[in-house]
Amino acid sequence: MRLVALLPATLVVFLLLAATALADSSQEPLSGEGLYGPADDKVVTNAGFLIIAFVPLFILMMSLLQRHLEKRKDARKAAGKRVKSQWGNAGW
Repeated sequence: MRLVALLPATLVVFLLLAATALADSSQEPLSGEGLYGPADDKVVTNAGFLIIAFVPLFILMMSLLQRHLEKRKDARKAAGKRVKSQWGNAGW
């Protein structure tokens, strides 16, 4: 049973590590240039602005989602109490 649970996690780790294992180290750039290109001031500034915009939006969206889920939970609890009270009044 533990093997079945461990298999997906192991597969994900192997897939994540495959890129570095297969990377050709002889093609390594010495200039510090990454996949996007040269990281000049404009690129770094724009990336910072994206992070500044993303974090509050992410927090807002997760808060709205939590609020929605809490309302659903409260409605489900209230419906359960109503059903329970109706069964109690039926004289069973």
